[in-house]
Amino acid sequence: MVKQYEDNLDAIFHALSDPTRREMVRLLSLQERTVSELAAPFNMSLVAASKHIKVLEHTGLLHRTIVGRTHICSLERQVLTAASKWLYFYEQFWNNQFDGLERELKKDEKDEKEKH
Repeated sequence: MVKQYEDNLDAIFHALSDPTRREMVRLLSLQERTVSELAAPFNMSLVAASKHIKVLEHTGLLHRTIVGRTHICSLERQVLTAASKWLYFYEQFWNNQFDGLERELKKDEKDEKEKH
């Protein structure tokens, strides 16, 4: 179970590492789109756009529904939520580290002012 969760996170972050796919996710966050609509903002063929869409679909970030010859894509928000929860855990860690650094810097600054 843990291995599957980690593998899925790897796939999600890999999918989101590409700027084209991130923009596709952003577009889908606004509304469902056809494959053609997803490809339109990019200077690429439908075949190239389909490869990006398949990567997103493989991770579960995107769900494709076929209506006749039209492929309608929608965002699966719960998959983004899983990645967000993972990031939030580490955000807390780094926030604590940065808070400690800020305290130390202020302490050093105060010590310097007292010397002069």
